[in-house]
Amino acid sequence: MKTTIPVGPYHPLIEEPELFRVVVEGERVVDIDWRTSFMHRGVEKIGESKTYDQITFLVERICGICSTSHPLAFCNAVEDLAGVEIPLRAKYIRTIIAELERIHSHLLWLGLAGHYIGYHTIWMWSWKYRELVCDLFERISGNRQSYAMMKPGGVRQDILPSDYPGILSALDVLEPKVNMFIGAVLDDPVILARLKGVGKMSREDAMKRCTVGPVARSAGVDIDIRRDFPYAAYPLVEWKVITQTGGDVFGMAVVRLLETLESIKILRQCVQQIPEGPIIAEIAEVPVGEGIGVEEAPRGECFHYVRSNGTNCPERLKIRAPTYANLPSFRSRFIGERVADIMIILASIDPCYCCTNRVVRIEDGSDVRMLDEKSLLEMSWQRMRELDGGAEHRLRSLLEL
Repeated sequence: MKTTIPVGPYHPLIEEPELFRVVVEGERVVDIDWRTSFMHRGVEKIGESKTYDQITFLVERICGICSTSHPLAFCNAVEDLAGVEIPLRAKYIRTIIAELERIHSHLLWLGLAGHYIGYHTIWMWSWKYRELVCDLFERISGNRQSYAMMKPGGVRQDILPSDYPGILSALDVLEPKVNMFIGAVLDDPVILARLKGVGKMSREDAMKRCTVGPVARSAGVDIDIRRDFPYAAYPLVEWKVITQTGGDVFGMAVVRLLETLESIKILRQCVQQIPEGPIIAEIAEVPVGEGIGVEEAPRGECFHYVRSNGTNCPERLKIRAPTYANLPSFRSRFIGERVADIMIILASIDPCYCCTNRVVRIEDGSDVRMLDEKSLLEMSWQRMRELDGGAEHRLRSLLEL
């Protein structure tokens, strides 16, 4: 007999609202469907009323973990539109911030993966060393999260030469610890039993589902925006794209850990090679036209599209985050798996569900009207009054007692 298990939209192990309808026969998953957009924040629409400089702060708040990926992709789009080449020093600073964020994100994912399978030692140790990266961000930008470093034309803040030794010292501490985590993942029989062969996806399915980032690379798809569509200082340093062939949760863990070592390698080169010079190329005006910006976020390709009408605000801003691209892979990865593995498979793509939010408008021949902010608020207040029922009456009764 088939049974539908709802996972979400509110669940202890799902930090953001998302609904997964998992159909099972006994202990095996036979089908899955999902619903998104429980917390639509209207970032694209808000962007149309903000200046290009203000939008960097807006898109930075799409995701707290990828808080430099979206502004960097947006800046790449604006610079593509304006035909601007940023200064060399700014390229290196962008790369340093992006790779520190990759380490921070991958260690955060590793800790959560350990938490999901009940291996809390991995969780506590990986988050302990993630703090080194958060401390570096605080030293460089003043913030442990939402660093406000990106700006169309370059970067908003410089990295002081006095910060270089601290960055290199933190990397010296991190590298052996990452190797320790790699040894734990590769050798621990409990981790192998919970991750090896779980949520498996073939290379053909990974390409058919248009997966990105570690999800695609774990299945042998050799893609990486940093190499394929180079930006910042990535063409100026040596590093390699990490791939695996298993396409399972274990492969994704290995890809992220080995990528962390590559990030450490990139950071050391950037600190050693960073030149003196300006950090911003001023953009006097944004011409009429279109621009595309991509960035290899820790989760995969982050895509921003900007259309300009010649004013100080974009006419259209379109964003596609990597989680939105990776969600369809669940159709391949869940079928035949056990109920006990549902959460670790969900977590394996390192999801950011607020990044996936979309609004759907269905035109069925009836009158279609666009709602402004005031109308939406009035509808929300009216719905709250309906849900509240007799709350006002109950309150009056209590006051009369």
